[in-house]
Amino acid sequence: MIAQPTPPPKRWITKPLPDSSAQRVAIEALTQSLNISPFLAGLLVQRGIHTFEEARTFFRPELGHLHDPFLMKDMDRAIERLKLAFLRQEKILVYGDYDVDGTTSVALFYGFLKTFYPHVDYYIPDRYKEGYGVSKAGIEWAVENEFSLIVSLDCGIKSVDRVTEAWLLGVDFIICDHHRPGRGTAGDELPPAAAVLDPKRSDCNYPYKELTGCGVGFKLLQAYCIFENIPLETLFGYLDLVAISIASDIVPITGENRVMAYYGLKVLNQSPRPGVKALIKVAGFTRELDITNVVFGLGPRINAAGRIQHAKAAVQLMLSDSEEEAETFAQEINQHNASRREFDTTITEQALSMIRRNETMVKAKTTVLYDATWHKGVIGIVASRCIEHFHRPTIILTQSHNKAAGSARSVPGFDVYEAIEECAELLEQFGGHTFAAGMTLPIDNIEAFRRKFEEVVARKITEEHLTPLVEIDLPMDFSEIEPKMVRILKQMAPFGPQNMCPVFMTDDVYMVGLPTIMKEKHLKMTVRQGRSGHTFTAVGFGFAHWADQLSSGEPFSICYQVEENHYGGNISLQLMLRDIKW
Repeated sequence: MIAQPTPPPKRWITKPLPDSSAQRVAIEALTQSLNISPFLAGLLVQRGIHTFEEARTFFRPELGHLHDPFLMKDMDRAIERLKLAFLRQEKILVYGDYDVDGTTSVALFYGFLKTFYPHVDYYIPDRYKEGYGVSKAGIEWAVENEFSLIVSLDCGIKSVDRVTEAWLLGVDFIICDHHRPGRGTAGDELPPAAAVLDPKRSDCNYPYKELTGCGVGFKLLQAYCIFENIPLETLFGYLDLVAISIASDIVPITGENRVMAYYGLKVLNQSPRPGVKALIKVAGFTRELDITNVVFGLGPRINAAGRIQHAKAAVQLMLSDSEEEAETFAQEINQHNASRREFDTTITEQALSMIRRNETMVKAKTTVLYDATWHKGVIGIVASRCIEHFHRPTIILTQSHNKAAGSARSVPGFDVYEAIEECAELLEQFGGHTFAAGMTLPIDNIEAFRRKFEEVVARKITEEHLTPLVEIDLPMDFSEIEPKMVRILKQMAPFGPQNMCPVFMTDDVYMVGLPTIMKEKHLKMTVRQGRSGHTFTAVGFGFAHWADQLSSGEPFSICYQVEENHYGGNISLQLMLRDIKW
């Protein structure tokens, strides 16, 4: 197993305190109108919530807050083409990517259409044989089976050539995507589709830009329901799938995403579809799910189907009508996930060893590693694992169809997509987001790409980017921590990007008694602020290396999140440590 070295020191950044005159007025108003402490009111103001109405919208999201889907560019054209397909009784193919966002998109769109339209099927490309996006094999399959309309979800925006091929063969596309379009000499280079729904189109004025692919598919169905006067409640039962996509695709949980995640979690917890219920069971969850449970419990299992065998199994699970069938699919997917874990653990060990044996790699600003034997399905996970040890933009490459296929991950504040774009002449194709991307290149280009990527990143990246960051919301005394405060913090959920679970910082902290080491690497201790006062249990995962220094009796500072600990039927408050400093 990988040794557990002392992690690199982290950089603590405290968000600006809300201390302007307008902010102080807002804090006083919220303190009175919400009957909360000035400290909690300050936390809300820090997040841009200044009035009672804004607080009500934040704490009580409503489905009525969703935007009019017809504000999205091409939505009218998409509905027109969809209605024409229904009128002509055309065969419609729902085409989605093989990751969580893609498979939930397909389950949502196909599942909804199938309730009233019989001539519909779905297609998920094989991760290894076809790769990402609209594939030649997928179009050939559609033509052979006489489909005349493809609705692509979570892919298609950069598939200009493939969509053109399909059009010449008599197959139309409605594209539902959320990735950046390709750039041409005259701006966005868009495929010749019947409709291109993508809030990241430069000519799209849709008010919210951070939807998932599943979210864009949901907006198309919402528009159809509005156009046909179908009760939206029929569609809202599918929000569990949208919530899974939002959590797993790591998009901001703000605006519409917050509303859909909030209500999607309600569906997950109160009336999950048989497939999702079976997945929750094999993941071992017994209490109410939150976004973190979805990210680390459900998402990886859904992803594992496509990583180890074929993502169609994930869609079959989510579409299962019977609990017996769902449990069979869930057990199969759970086994895929166990295999995935074995792969990523082994490959991560090999990757870290490659870096540590090479002084040049250790000192580099980037990590670019290649091994032809690595499993393509886990290289993105391995890239993330490497960043935990070497905090810098990372690309892990393996061999696929006599090419090098890679997955990139970045660090907060650095746009890895833009850096890869500057190396485009060495690549055959690439795509992605600010913090994650994928690429294909000739194997002979790997060394040149490694040098060019290092040069581009070294020119742009700062030492701050290269230092792990802990972002602190507010300094806090232990006297502020009490049950009412934690109840209000819980109502700020769902947490995720741009609405993270609050992190607090407290100085002059002492350990009471001796620490407990758990599983040789985790730490549990009792802490107190000052020489007297409130004490709390604090838990730090991976913090065992600090046990000796804590035992010195010197005061220290901690940053942490406050959580409820459920044990033996009792609920207590505990601190989940993020970092310690002396």
